[in-house]
Amino acid sequence: MRVVSVNVGRPKPLVTGRRVIESAIGKAPVEGPVAVRGVNLAGDDQADRSVHGGPDQAVYAYPSEDIAFWSDVTGLELDAGAFGENLTTAGIDVSDARIGERWRIGTVELRVTGPRIPCFKLEARIGVRGFQKQFLHAGRPGAYFALADEGELRAGDAVEVVHRPEHDVTPRLIVETMWVDRTRLAEVEPAVPDMLPKLREWYEELAA
Repeated sequence: MRVVSVNVGRPKPLVTGRRVIESAIGKAPVEGPVAVRGVNLAGDDQADRSVHGGPDQAVYAYPSEDIAFWSDVTGLELDAGAFGENLTTAGIDVSDARIGERWRIGTVELRVTGPRIPCFKLEARIGVRGFQKQFLHAGRPGAYFALADEGELRAGDAVEVVHRPEHDVTPRLIVETMWVDRTRLAEVEPAVPDMLPKLREWYEELAA
């Protein structure tokens, strides 16, 4: 289990249909050690922190295996950073990490907080019509992380799972139960305290 690539990016114009907006979904690999402090990796940023980034979404990870899957599905040559992920991984199913699970990478410790919920920017980034819905229903959301301990990491670092909660609630399960099959909402309840605040609010509204 390791990091294949560390990817960062600054806001820049993104064409979405008839509009051009600012977005930092375009990430590119960087070499050497990268500091992870506050709510970002060094050299990384978000254009709209009301919906992206912040302390509970400081890092986004996506597996190289899933990038290969989407390359096959779309017929596109998708590389590390294609999904706006900060960490491209190998050998670990990110979508099956448990909410609240902690990873040690380099000298950084990260805590899983929830799945990536795709927006129109991802569809614009990939350039495939209907991709937003396709991504949501594929069960390959990747995971957001809060920063538990600041430090440095780099491509090639091992991923060590240092804590795993007893429940079985994963980013994949959250997407399936909240957006695909809401009859299973009760399965998410054990992880509610550790979820992204906005996900927690949505869950409570749906459960009610």
